[in-house]
Amino acid sequence: MDRALFFVYDWPIMSDLSHIRNFCIIAHIDHGKSTLSDRLLEVTGTVEKRNMKEQMLDSMDIERERGITIKLAPARMEYRGLTLNLIDTPGHVDFNYEVSRSLAAVEGAILLVDSTQGVQAQTIGNLYLALDEDLTIIPVLNKIDLPAADIPKRTQEIVKLLGCDPAEILSVSGKTGEGVPELLEAIVKRIPPPSGDEKAPARALVFDSNYDDYKGVVAYVRVVDGSFKIGDKIEFMANNAEGEILETGALGVGGYHKQPVLATGQIGYIVTGLKDIQACRVGDTVTHLKNPATELLPGYKVVNPMVFAGVFPKVGDDFPRLREAMERLKLNDSALTYEPEHSPALGYGFRCGLLGMLHLEILKERLMREFDIDLVVTVPSVAYRLTTRGNNVVIIKSPIELPDGSHITSIEEPWVKADIVTPNDHVGAVMQLVQDRRGIYMNTEYLSENRAILHYEIPLAMVIVDFYDKLKSVTSGYASLNYEVVDYRIANVVRMDILVAEEMVEAFSMLVYRDEAERAGRRIVNALKDSIPRQNFVIKLQAAVGGNIVAAEKISAMRKDVTAKLYGGDVTRKRKLLEKQKKGKAKMMELGKGKVNIPSDACLKVLKR
Repeated sequence: MDRALFFVYDWPIMSDLSHIRNFCIIAHIDHGKSTLSDRLLEVTGTVEKRNMKEQMLDSMDIERERGITIKLAPARMEYRGLTLNLIDTPGHVDFNYEVSRSLAAVEGAILLVDSTQGVQAQTIGNLYLALDEDLTIIPVLNKIDLPAADIPKRTQEIVKLLGCDPAEILSVSGKTGEGVPELLEAIVKRIPPPSGDEKAPARALVFDSNYDDYKGVVAYVRVVDGSFKIGDKIEFMANNAEGEILETGALGVGGYHKQPVLATGQIGYIVTGLKDIQACRVGDTVTHLKNPATELLPGYKVVNPMVFAGVFPKVGDDFPRLREAMERLKLNDSALTYEPEHSPALGYGFRCGLLGMLHLEILKERLMREFDIDLVVTVPSVAYRLTTRGNNVVIIKSPIELPDGSHITSIEEPWVKADIVTPNDHVGAVMQLVQDRRGIYMNTEYLSENRAILHYEIPLAMVIVDFYDKLKSVTSGYASLNYEVVDYRIANVVRMDILVAEEMVEAFSMLVYRDEAERAGRRIVNALKDSIPRQNFVIKLQAAVGGNIVAAEKISAMRKDVTAKLYGGDVTRKRKLLEKQKKGKAKMMELGKGKVNIPSDACLKVLKR
């Protein structure tokens, strides 16, 4: 049953901007954003206590199971005659784009810090995003009910970070509700009401969008000027798409809550009447068709995915369903890019551009759960920038796209600026790990006497696969990581091809650092040796860089005992039979080139690293 059936709202249409507060909650992952959102909904009476459950605003099963927020979640609340529009945001670095979109739609942000863990890497990263938007910051210490909470120490960390008065820092418990009424008062007093011109031509910023099976394309908007009502003819200014408003309303717990008008300053939804999913782009400006605005609202910077992976259906007939699923997910996830790709080993699929490994993992999980498609996902790689001899700059997303070395002037790879927050006891282990990953040390800052922030620059390729897991391992789980792409730098990388029975397998080609090619090649041929079944002839497995073989193995042939029928006699009879068998196998090897069937589990062992 739809959760919306449990909640009945009769929200007034606020035309007085002074009665509106728009804010979001930002924090490091697991610092309690969703739990605090639950308490705000409960204390304001938006949700009755008997209907409360954990993570009310997390609508996906995968969010509840993992205990993380993946999608931003808006909710409207009424408090003392005021309308409070809350946006709950994700905490993981891979979903930073969701945070930046939320910040552009509000005037204030609650900066939430776990009073047991203190300031973490993503706390700092999200704070900088909020300051860039010139938002009012309300610093809040959460989880004060826990025995390990150290409020004086964490207060000093926040003061050092923000330069604020300690009296401005609020203490709350998202679990018990302690301090939440005081937080609501601070939201009303400190966060400014929205600004906008109610009489100007209508403009609204699209900060998210969704596809509803019954309503069609739904735009989540922040109305900046004017108002929107049912029946209005609208235009999306960036791509000139036209539609008619079929429904407007507030975004509350349980989904959509219909209202006749969305007024200036409000956050809500518009059922656009659009047929084309691609026409509703996040960051676009909606206006009236008859009396249009002349100036676009500042949208969002275009996110350039830096991590690419192939996504293929296990069953080839599922490709049309996969294409439809990708179109729907793209509407809801503007950081996702995809383009068709064909692999001789895996068939037809898509090369997807993503923001990181968790983003890839969530994409795969959503495709499997929401659309029931079994997938094969290739090992992720980063986007490299090539300069050819004709001074043309090309971005390549797959090793197969790399041209012959004689046509290349330079190859550049993306580098990131990484901030690692760690206890002082683990600084040495972290520095060793980053050094092994080709990192360049910048400087160290100290949050307190026993916690440091290490600043590094590292190649993105060294971060995306297993760096975070290794970081947690060497710091006993205490370190946190935040990173952002800064630029491209010259990289000494080469394409390594894998040959099976002297034929190249395109799906196994990859870009590796020249000095690591031998080690990577040896790992792959050993994995294939253990996975490919024996044939009636010897199978050569080779890793090649250019014309040089850097690693090789052989899978020996199945051998029948052709001398079993001989009992004694001249030894030359045995030799003759063995020689005949040897010639037969050499002939079969020649005929068998490129005809080795590579099982799917062998593909997965190589592609998944």
